[in-house]
Amino acid sequence: MPKFIFFILLTFILSCFAETPRKVPVMLDSIPHDQTHFTQGLFFDGKELVESTGGYGGSGLYRCTPEGDVLDSARLAERYFGEGSVAVGGDIFYLTWKSKKAFIYNRKPFKPKGSFSIPTEGWGLTFWNNALLMSNGSSELLQIALGGFQVVGTIVVTDEGRPLRNLNELEVVGNTLYANIWTTGLIAVISLPEGKVTQYIDMTKKASDIRSRYPNADVLNGIAFDGKFLWITGKNWPQIYKIQMP
Repeated sequence: MPKFIFFILLTFILSCFAETPRKVPVMLDSIPHDQTHFTQGLFFDGKELVESTGGYGGSGLYRCTPEGDVLDSARLAERYFGEGSVAVGGDIFYLTWKSKKAFIYNRKPFKPKGSFSIPTEGWGLTFWNNALLMSNGSSELLQIALGGFQVVGTIVVTDEGRPLRNLNELEVVGNTLYANIWTTGLIAVISLPEGKVTQYIDMTKKASDIRSRYPNADVLNGIAFDGKFLWITGKNWPQIYKIQMP
Protein backbone atom coordinates (compact mmCIF):
# COMPACT_ATOMS: atom_id res chain seq x y z
CA MET A 1 0.00 0.00 0.00
CA PRO A 2 1.19 3.61 -0.50
CA LYS A 3 3.31 4.86 2.41
CA PHE A 4 1.02 7.77 3.33
CA ILE A 5 -1.95 5.38 3.60
CA PHE A 6 0.16 2.96 5.67
CA PHE A 7 1.11 5.66 8.20
CA ILE A 8 -2.49 6.93 8.46
CA LEU A 9 -3.64 3.36 9.17
CA LEU A 10 -0.81 2.80 11.63
CA THR A 11 -1.62 6.00 13.53
CA PHE A 12 -5.29 5.02 13.74
CA ILE A 13 -4.53 1.52 15.00
CA LEU A 14 -2.09 2.74 17.64
CA SER A 15 -4.59 5.34 18.85
CA CYS A 16 -7.09 2.54 19.52
CA PHE A 17 -4.82 0.78 22.03
CA ALA A 18 -5.47 1.30 25.71
CA GLU A 19 -2.72 2.45 28.05
CA THR A 20 -1.22 -1.01 28.46
CA PRO A 21 2.52 -1.07 29.27
CA ARG A 22 4.90 -1.17 26.34
CA LYS A 23 8.44 -2.45 26.81
CA VAL A 24 11.30 -1.97 24.36
CA PRO A 25 13.18 -5.30 24.31
CA VAL A 26 16.90 -5.77 24.83
CA MET A 27 18.51 -7.07 21.61
CA LEU A 28 20.90 -9.88 22.47
CA ASP A 29 21.97 -11.26 19.09
CA SER A 30 20.91 -11.67 15.48
CA ILE A 31 21.18 -14.24 12.70
CA PRO A 32 20.74 -13.82 8.94
CA HIS A 33 17.31 -13.94 7.33
CA ASP A 34 16.62 -14.40 3.62
CA GLN A 35 15.33 -11.03 2.43
CA THR A 36 13.27 -12.70 -0.29
CA HIS A 37 11.15 -14.42 2.36
CA PHE A 38 7.79 -12.72 3.02
CA THR A 39 7.56 -14.16 6.52
CA GLN A 40 4.20 -15.47 7.69
CA GLY A 41 5.17 -18.11 10.24
CA LEU A 42 8.34 -18.88 12.20
CA PHE A 43 9.19 -21.48 14.82
CA PHE A 44 12.08 -23.56 16.12
CA ASP A 45 12.17 -27.30 15.52
CA GLY A 46 15.00 -28.32 17.79
CA LYS A 47 17.93 -26.11 16.79
CA GLU A 48 16.56 -25.53 13.30
CA LEU A 49 14.17 -22.79 12.20
CA VAL A 50 11.08 -23.53 10.13
CA GLU A 51 9.60 -20.59 8.25
CA SER A 52 6.45 -20.31 6.15
CA THR A 53 6.24 -17.54 3.57
CA GLY A 54 3.47 -15.81 1.61
CA GLY A 55 2.76 -14.31 -1.76
CA TYR A 56 1.09 -15.79 -4.82
CA GLY A 57 3.80 -17.80 -6.51
CA GLY A 58 6.18 -17.27 -3.61
CA SER A 59 4.66 -19.26 -0.75
CA GLY A 60 6.60 -22.10 0.80
CA LEU A 61 8.05 -23.87 3.81
CA TYR A 62 11.75 -23.65 4.62
CA ARG A 63 13.85 -25.49 7.17
CA CYS A 64 17.06 -23.57 7.89
CA THR A 65 20.08 -23.64 10.15
CA PRO A 66 20.72 -20.62 12.38
CA GLU A 67 23.37 -19.64 9.82
CA GLY A 68 20.69 -19.41 7.13
CA ASP A 69 21.49 -22.58 5.19
CA VAL A 70 18.33 -24.18 3.73
CA LEU A 71 18.04 -27.86 4.67
CA ASP A 72 14.59 -28.56 3.22
CA SER A 73 11.84 -26.71 1.39
CA ALA A 74 8.39 -27.15 -0.16
CA ARG A 75 6.34 -24.77 -2.28
CA LEU A 76 2.62 -24.12 -2.52
CA ALA A 77 0.89 -23.92 -5.89
CA GLU A 78 0.79 -20.39 -7.33
CA ARG A 79 -2.94 -20.01 -6.61
CA TYR A 80 -2.31 -20.17 -2.84
CA PHE A 81 -1.04 -17.39 -0.58
CA GLY A 82 0.69 -19.01 2.39
CA GLU A 83 0.33 -17.82 5.96
CA GLY A 84 1.20 -19.12 9.44
CA SER A 85 2.44 -22.59 10.33
CA VAL A 86 3.11 -24.83 13.32
CA ALA A 87 4.51 -28.31 13.99
CA VAL A 88 2.50 -30.81 16.05
CA GLY A 89 3.77 -34.35 16.45
CA GLY A 90 5.00 -35.57 13.08
CA ASP A 91 3.07 -32.96 11.10
CA ILE A 92 3.36 -29.34 10.05
CA PHE A 93 0.14 -27.41 9.50
CA TYR A 94 0.35 -24.53 7.01
CA LEU A 95 -2.45 -22.00 6.53
CA THR A 96 -3.49 -20.12 3.41
CA TRP A 97 -4.82 -16.58 3.44
CA LYS A 98 -8.07 -16.39 1.47
CA SER A 99 -8.54 -19.92 0.14
CA LYS A 100 -10.11 -21.21 3.41
CA LYS A 101 -7.72 -24.13 3.25
CA ALA A 102 -4.80 -25.43 5.28
CA PHE A 103 -2.19 -27.96 4.23
CA ILE A 104 -0.58 -30.78 6.18
CA TYR A 105 3.06 -31.72 5.60
CA ASN A 106 5.26 -34.39 7.05
CA ARG A 107 7.46 -32.69 9.61
CA LYS A 108 10.81 -34.04 8.48
CA PRO A 109 11.40 -34.25 5.59
CA PHE A 110 8.67 -31.99 4.16
CA LYS A 111 6.16 -34.03 2.20
CA PRO A 112 2.51 -33.20 1.43
CA LYS A 113 0.11 -35.35 3.45
CA GLY A 114 -3.28 -33.71 2.98
CA SER A 115 -5.38 -30.61 3.60
CA PHE A 116 -8.45 -29.43 5.48
CA SER A 117 -10.90 -26.55 5.36
CA ILE A 118 -10.79 -23.52 7.65
CA PRO A 119 -13.87 -21.32 8.16
CA THR A 120 -12.23 -17.91 7.71
CA GLU A 121 -9.09 -16.35 6.34
CA GLY A 122 -5.93 -17.84 7.83
CA TRP A 123 -3.30 -15.54 9.35
CA GLY A 124 -1.27 -16.93 12.26
CA LEU A 125 -1.08 -20.42 13.75
CA THR A 126 0.21 -22.03 16.92
CA PHE A 127 -0.75 -24.95 19.20
CA TRP A 128 -2.20 -24.65 22.70
CA ASN A 129 -4.33 -26.77 25.01
CA ASN A 130 -4.40 -29.73 22.59
CA ALA A 131 -5.79 -27.69 19.70
CA LEU A 132 -4.56 -25.52 16.88
CA LEU A 133 -4.94 -21.83 17.70
CA MET A 134 -5.53 -19.66 14.63
CA SER A 135 -5.77 -15.92 14.06
CA ASN A 136 -7.64 -14.41 11.13
CA GLY A 137 -7.10 -10.66 11.42
CA SER A 138 -9.95 -10.15 13.86
CA SER A 139 -9.85 -10.09 17.66
CA GLU A 140 -10.93 -13.75 17.78
CA LEU A 141 -8.62 -16.75 17.97
CA LEU A 142 -10.17 -19.99 16.72
CA GLN A 143 -9.43 -23.25 18.52
CA ILE A 144 -9.38 -26.04 15.94
CA ALA A 145 -9.36 -29.67 17.03
CA LEU A 146 -6.92 -32.10 15.48
CA GLY A 147 -8.43 -34.98 13.56
CA GLY A 148 -11.75 -33.56 12.42
CA PHE A 149 -10.41 -29.97 12.26
CA GLN A 150 -13.62 -28.52 13.65
CA VAL A 151 -13.73 -25.23 15.56
CA VAL A 152 -14.22 -26.21 19.20
CA GLY A 153 -13.87 -22.78 20.80
CA THR A 154 -12.90 -19.15 20.43
CA ILE A 155 -10.84 -16.77 22.51
CA VAL A 156 -11.52 -13.05 22.19
CA VAL A 157 -8.38 -11.00 22.77
CA THR A 158 -8.96 -7.76 24.66
CA ASP A 159 -6.86 -4.83 25.86
CA GLU A 160 -8.47 -3.30 28.96
CA GLY A 161 -11.77 -4.81 27.85
CA ARG A 162 -11.57 -3.56 24.26
CA PRO A 163 -11.26 -6.13 21.44
CA LEU A 164 -7.80 -6.10 19.85
CA ARG A 165 -7.95 -6.64 16.10
CA ASN A 166 -5.30 -7.45 13.48
CA LEU A 167 -3.82 -10.39 15.41
CA ASN A 168 -1.32 -11.97 13.07
CA GLU A 169 1.61 -14.38 13.57
CA LEU A 170 1.45 -16.32 16.85
CA GLU A 171 3.83 -18.05 19.24
CA VAL A 172 2.74 -19.67 22.49
CA VAL A 173 4.96 -20.26 25.53
CA GLY A 174 3.11 -22.10 28.28
CA ASN A 175 -0.08 -20.10 28.83
CA THR A 176 1.33 -16.92 27.35
CA LEU A 177 0.64 -16.03 23.72
CA TYR A 178 2.76 -13.63 21.71
CA ALA A 179 0.97 -12.08 18.73
CA ASN A 180 2.15 -9.66 16.06
CA ILE A 181 -0.30 -6.81 15.54
CA TRP A 182 -0.43 -6.28 11.79
CA THR A 183 0.87 -2.93 10.44
CA THR A 184 2.45 -2.06 13.81
CA GLY A 185 5.79 -2.67 15.48
CA LEU A 186 4.05 -4.16 18.50
CA ILE A 187 3.81 -7.71 19.79
CA ALA A 188 0.94 -8.29 22.20
CA VAL A 189 1.66 -10.44 25.26
CA ILE A 190 -1.61 -12.26 25.98
CA SER A 191 -2.64 -14.44 28.93
CA LEU A 192 -4.50 -17.64 28.07
CA PRO A 193 -7.27 -18.69 28.29
CA GLU A 194 -8.55 -15.24 29.34
CA GLY A 195 -7.29 -13.53 26.18
CA LYS A 196 -6.21 -10.44 28.10
CA VAL A 197 -3.28 -8.35 26.86
CA THR A 198 -0.87 -7.82 29.75
CA GLN A 199 1.75 -5.74 27.90
CA TYR A 200 3.32 -5.07 24.51
CA ILE A 201 6.81 -5.73 23.24
CA ASP A 202 7.58 -2.52 21.39
CA MET A 203 9.69 -3.08 18.28
CA THR A 204 8.45 0.12 16.62
CA LYS A 205 11.83 1.87 16.47
CA LYS A 206 13.64 -1.21 15.14
CA ALA A 207 10.94 -1.85 12.53
CA SER A 208 11.02 1.78 11.37
CA ASP A 209 14.80 1.73 11.14
CA ILE A 210 14.82 -1.44 9.05
CA ARG A 211 12.11 -0.16 6.71
CA SER A 212 14.07 3.08 6.19
CA ARG A 213 17.31 1.26 5.33
CA TYR A 214 15.88 -1.63 3.33
CA PRO A 215 13.28 -0.51 0.74
CA ASN A 216 11.87 -4.01 0.26
CA ALA A 217 11.39 -4.65 3.99
CA ASP A 218 7.80 -4.87 5.13
CA VAL A 219 6.09 -5.09 8.52
CA LEU A 220 7.15 -6.89 11.67
CA ASN A 221 6.01 -10.52 11.49
CA GLY A 222 7.63 -13.66 12.84
CA ILE A 223 8.05 -14.89 16.43
CA ALA A 224 9.97 -18.01 17.44
CA PHE A 225 10.84 -19.37 20.91
CA ASP A 226 14.03 -21.39 21.34
CA GLY A 227 13.22 -22.65 24.85
CA LYS A 228 14.69 -19.58 26.54
CA PHE A 229 14.57 -16.57 24.23
CA LEU A 230 12.29 -15.07 21.61
CA TRP A 231 13.56 -14.48 18.08
CA ILE A 232 11.79 -11.77 16.09
CA THR A 233 11.81 -10.84 12.40
CA GLY A 234 9.65 -9.28 9.71
CA LYS A 235 8.61 -9.73 6.11
CA ASN A 236 11.70 -9.42 3.89
CA TRP A 237 13.87 -8.38 6.84
CA PRO A 238 17.65 -8.99 6.69
CA GLN A 239 17.97 -10.39 10.23
CA ILE A 240 16.18 -12.39 12.91
CA TYR A 241 16.70 -10.78 16.32
CA LYS A 242 17.16 -12.56 19.60
CA ILE A 243 15.53 -10.62 22.44
CA GLN A 244 15.26 -10.88 26.19
CA MET A 245 11.72 -11.95 27.08
CA PRO A 246 9.81 -9.39 29.18
